[in-house]
Amino acid sequence: MKVSNCNHCEVDSHSKEQDEEKEGSRLPQIIVSAVLFLISLLILKGIPQLIVYIAAYLTVGFTVWKEAFESIGKGLWFDENFLMAIASLGAFFIGEYPEAVAVILLYEIGELLQDRAVDSSRKSIEALVNIRPDCANLISGNDVREVKAQEVAVGDLLLVRPGDRIPLDGTVEEGTSTIDTSALTGESLPRDVAVGDMALAGCVNQSGTLKVRVTKEYGVSSVSRILELVENARENKATEEQFITRFARVYTPVVVSIAVLVALVPPLLGWGSFSSFIHKALTFLVVSCPCALVISIPLSFFSGIGYASHRGVLMKGGNYLEALSKADVAAFDKTGTLTQGCFRVTEIQPTNNFTAEQILELAAYCESQSTHPLAKSIRDAYGKTIESGKIQETHEFSGYGVQILWNGKVILAGKKKLLEKHSISVPPVFNEATSVFIACDGVYAGYISLNDVVKPDAKQAMNALRKLGVHHLTMLSGDRQDIARRIGEEVGVDQAYGELLPEDKVNHVLALKKESTGALLYAGDGINDAPVLAAADVGIAMGGLGSDAAMEAADVVIMSDEPSKIALAIRIARKTMKIAKENIVFSISIKIIILLLSLFLNLGLWLAVFADVGVCMLAILNTLRIRRLS
Repeated sequence: MKVSNCNHCEVDSHSKEQDEEKEGSRLPQIIVSAVLFLISLLILKGIPQLIVYIAAYLTVGFTVWKEAFESIGKGLWFDENFLMAIASLGAFFIGEYPEAVAVILLYEIGELLQDRAVDSSRKSIEALVNIRPDCANLISGNDVREVKAQEVAVGDLLLVRPGDRIPLDGTVEEGTSTIDTSALTGESLPRDVAVGDMALAGCVNQSGTLKVRVTKEYGVSSVSRILELVENARENKATEEQFITRFARVYTPVVVSIAVLVALVPPLLGWGSFSSFIHKALTFLVVSCPCALVISIPLSFFSGIGYASHRGVLMKGGNYLEALSKADVAAFDKTGTLTQGCFRVTEIQPTNNFTAEQILELAAYCESQSTHPLAKSIRDAYGKTIESGKIQETHEFSGYGVQILWNGKVILAGKKKLLEKHSISVPPVFNEATSVFIACDGVYAGYISLNDVVKPDAKQAMNALRKLGVHHLTMLSGDRQDIARRIGEEVGVDQAYGELLPEDKVNHVLALKKESTGALLYAGDGINDAPVLAAADVGIAMGGLGSDAAMEAADVVIMSDEPSKIALAIRIARKTMKIAKENIVFSISIKIIILLLSLFLNLGLWLAVFADVGVCMLAILNTLRIRRLS
């Protein structure tokens, strides 16, 4: 097979390097300005000293003034760049040259440290961005061409070598391998894939070479939808984030007005010199910058959402994270949420001189061509090769079961009604499972019972939620009441309701809302439960791999399909909200104290900036504690 390469990926890499070079320009400017400042402060005198001070100021101050004018052009007069520019320029006018340079230099150092903190919080998001490959190996005849992933169409065949990331969603057409799904699910356990299995974009092929037939375009692949969710999460702001926006609109004009009054009124009343009170006003302006609030609060939510995504939990916005932190009542769908949605044979009950092995063999041959989950479970339990030559005829009764002619014998397998329809008497069966009834040549042979498999961590999830104060744990299912009750007892919910239509589930959720003093969460598979997910305060989809409807319907998506991740999501949400509130109280309290001190004491401008940067950095460091949650 011939392979040709392209340079598409190199272009993207070059663009990324340019961005990093641009971001790194602040540090050299700070170093040059700091050296000039120390030379002027410690060595020079007179005019040369002033010239070097101006050079030190312009080296870092140009960026501040540029950003201030850009903000003014957008109608934003009172941002932190404007305040710093005015304060430092005022210091020059009153002859406080060292303080003028120190103000702008310390401010830029603070901005650099803030940028580093923000970059640190984005690591998990950047990891997600990196899981979407830009290129794909397209098989065309006997050739393999490297093309842009966006150019690949549905139906194209791709070659995925060991170590490659799967570029687009598809199904395996040739080969077997194990794939690392941790980028999508947060779980390290690899998954085996073979012909016919789904292969999702962003997963890493670990062992064998695969040929994958593309089923979805680049823009709607699993990894693209995940990235879109994370990017859109920034637009859905929580109450605390909205508070900061409203606060800044009122706060900044107020402090500028107070600074003007401080600069003019006392000197006009004869209480001191203009120079002294202008200095106080400038100090007041510098201290008033709400950097800690403006940076740390959005960063808190960004960190919380980013850390959650790293752990396999996608939250569509800060508002949903806030609602999740208040969850105190929970309801769950059964199939696909608390159970695996797959069945296993739990009992074989023979009669009329048939053996359990005979019944299982007859059922396996009847179900040999069926794609129904029950059929697959019976074949798996049988575990032997199905010799299709033994089956002479097959007739399916839609919704009832199957009839085959097997080794000259007429075999029936399906619901009780199928056998009764053929005048075969079936005794009552009092069990709490799904049963498949078998008959051979008009004689009832017995039945096979199958149960839905409960997820290994389902009971653990219920216990974890109770420890978090979430109560009224309720399971809502469309399955039979006896099955719902058994599963409910096994996983440990407080109540289990069966035989519910979607509108019945909505009514139950609305009733449960009355028991909640905070928020009600509902976890479902996101496909049949869209109305219920919408009715809940927080809809959680056990999205798993490739569940389109789950991504669309829910507010939170558990990518690994583990119900225990719900408790983790609540813990992340609560810690994020706690830290956001701590930052608000801490930042505003310290800000008010320093503002008052700047009015009544002769604080230096550089000290005011140092205090402001210090508060901001402490708030940011507090925010980064979110990532220490186990």
